[in-house]
Amino acid sequence: MDNHWKLVLEDGAVYRGRCFGAQREMCGEVVFNTGMTGYVEALSDPSYRGQILVLTYPLIGNYGVPRELIQTGLPHPFESTELQVLGLVVSRYEPAYSHHAADRSLATWLDEADLPAITGVDTRGLTRRLREEGTMRGKICPADRDDTLPADTHDSATLVDQVSRPGIDHFDADAGSRRLVLVDCGAKHNIVRSLLGRGVSVTRVHYDYDFCADDLGADGLFLSNGPGDPTDLPRLIERVRRFLDTGKPVFGICLGHQILGLAAGGRTYRLPYGHRSQNQPVVDRLTGAGYITSQNHGYGVDATHLPKGFYEWFVNVNDGTNEGIRHSRKPWMSVQFHPEAYPGPVETGVLFDEFVQILHEG
Repeated sequence: MDNHWKLVLEDGAVYRGRCFGAQREMCGEVVFNTGMTGYVEALSDPSYRGQILVLTYPLIGNYGVPRELIQTGLPHPFESTELQVLGLVVSRYEPAYSHHAADRSLATWLDEADLPAITGVDTRGLTRRLREEGTMRGKICPADRDDTLPADTHDSATLVDQVSRPGIDHFDADAGSRRLVLVDCGAKHNIVRSLLGRGVSVTRVHYDYDFCADDLGADGLFLSNGPGDPTDLPRLIERVRRFLDTGKPVFGICLGHQILGLAAGGRTYRLPYGHRSQNQPVVDRLTGAGYITSQNHGYGVDATHLPKGFYEWFVNVNDGTNEGIRHSRKPWMSVQFHPEAYPGPVETGVLFDEFVQILHEG
């Protein structure tokens, strides 16, 4: 097959390159990530479901893909059991990888997953276009194909259902430890690892599980990250609203942050191009401390309409958007960024410590 491929955006822009993954046409929302490393974790992050990912760092693939190790029953360092993106766009792909833990190339990994990728693209120009015009749909296809995009058939509830693991999974820490119900909207594996590492047992349930009818004896609720628009999940929002009546501790991350905000009576909105990187600066409005965080989201909580009893906890330094809310009296808290990192800095992991302390005090 011809190796000349292209990325076509819905506004008609065309970016040409060469295919280095599976030679398969794919359509999805085109988003960009400004991180310098971490493509293995990012590509397996369920929050990228339904999206074509553009990596702005100019050299990708140089450290390959590591061997899979099982830690606490989960594959490491991968953030799910499969690749989640619909396609990958890079400036320069390096096929000759070099790393002590690597056992295959990025191209091999993508080809095994039947996912397309193109290299040789002006990702700087592409990113500037997405920043100025906002994220938009696009398709990766051979250079001689028609530029017309098919109709969009994805919705957020469908995407979350694709990445939420069915059934109930138990991850046990020490005997007698506190237990959380983790609502899996596409939970990254490092959320489970981070909780187990702090002596908290985790019961992971499907996002549509009725944890109000049966909380499985948990001491609190944890709302995970995931893809898409939170307003497309009304049943989950209503269940969280009912769970708040129990007064038990609740922590939300990313999509879980937005779900908590909506359940408590707040509002969410679509960001022009979202935050996707491992270098997003935020400020704790309580202490004034600054942190560098890992982020991956396209929606945010509206800070001008915070739920009753909640206050703004964290703020994004770059654009002033909300990065966290917290209740003034109840043990309810959430953040838009990823304290579990992977990829990215781990300095906000102290939030897990604080929430675990709240669990023990309860």
